[in-house]
Amino acid sequence: MGSSYNNFMRIAVISDIHGNLVALQQVLKAIDALQPDTLVCLGDVVGYGPEPEACVALVRSRAAYCLAGNHDLGVLGAIDLAQFNPVAREAIQWQRARLSQKSLDWLASLPSRLELPELTLAHGSPRAPAWEYVTDAETAAANYDAFTTQVCLIGHSHLAIAWRMHRENQRVHVALEAETPGVPLALDLTEKWLLNPGSVGQPRDHDPRAAFAMLDTATWQWTWYRVEYDIAAVEQAIVAAGLPEVLGTRLYLGW
Repeated sequence: MGSSYNNFMRIAVISDIHGNLVALQQVLKAIDALQPDTLVCLGDVVGYGPEPEACVALVRSRAAYCLAGNHDLGVLGAIDLAQFNPVAREAIQWQRARLSQKSLDWLASLPSRLELPELTLAHGSPRAPAWEYVTDAETAAANYDAFTTQVCLIGHSHLAIAWRMHRENQRVHVALEAETPGVPLALDLTEKWLLNPGSVGQPRDHDPRAAFAMLDTATWQWTWYRVEYDIAAVEQAIVAAGLPEVLGTRLYLGW
């Protein structure tokens, strides 16, 4: 990964690919059309899907920065697999036997949290990078003091959402900003933000389209995007691999 970060740039943000190569390829085509200055990945390149090795190779070649998610750590044996549900555990074990040593070594080199100029990156949350889900206002507020930048990019929940926060009278006030694809969200930097691009490979917001986002640090605007991909092809690959069929059928539901 190259250190290509500058203070003002257009950053493509992806997360939670989960071995879904078909979705990743379509997302990268859409990103290329937008011509960003750089690309970052917030983790979980592997887990669940049928093509972990190809996803690792592609993200490794394209991302300036990448984090380790809980599934990446699970396939490395750095997280006890008892912490995963049975379907996730089966997929991790299947992938572990099929990832090359080169890919495993690369995944092992990744942090789960990274500080950049003006930005914090964390897979789950800034206070518990590998595992915590930020899916409610209480959890978002509890992370307010866990990062010093005004903006923190997070993944893990597979939800394309943003948490806007400010402190007043010793209390952290939190507002949820929902996704409107293609419409920029202006970031008021008098407040703090937890921004989630959603999931490339397994969205869980009832929209089956692959998700990613763009952050413009010149104007401080955040824009979500959604991309159609061939879900049937991924489902067929999951079945052919002998992975749990639910990993394919859930893709149609966006859940």
